[in-house]
Amino acid sequence: MDDSQARPEPSVEPADPLRVWFRFIRLSRRVTAAVAAELRVLGLSIPQFDVLSTLSEREGLTQQELAARLYVTKGNVSGLVDRLVEAGLVERRAIPGDRRSHALHLTAEGTTLAARGMAAQTDYVARTLGRLEDSELRAFEDLVVRWRELARSDTPA
Repeated sequence: MDDSQARPEPSVEPADPLRVWFRFIRLSRRVTAAVAAELRVLGLSIPQFDVLSTLSEREGLTQQELAARLYVTKGNVSGLVDRLVEAGLVERRAIPGDRRSHALHLTAEGTTLAARGMAAQTDYVARTLGRLEDSELRAFEDLVVRWRELARSDTPA
């Protein structure tokens, strides 16, 4: 391992959840900004990519179902989908027996752009997180899953 890959010395300070929280938030912002820059090269924002990648996994969702999957409001998704439809990346298809909802599908161009966005994201992850050793990655995943369980079980006072 060369100096550019050297690991920081383990902290001798007592573990501080708040310090870890702030480091995690700053890392999240850095990673999000890096991926956003790569997606911008493709002409996509992160929210646009979220829609395209979600529809590439499961086409035929309604806007309401898409909003639930993305953890945003139906109103936020509506404007986003409108712009993606105008750009020729997504199309709305009538749902038989339901005059108010439409199924969302990727166009051929939307499918291609989603794949290019996923490739950019995969490349970024390989260059960063993918450089951890298998044991480190497994330990990190275990911690993230455990934290997620704690967050899901937390109920505000």
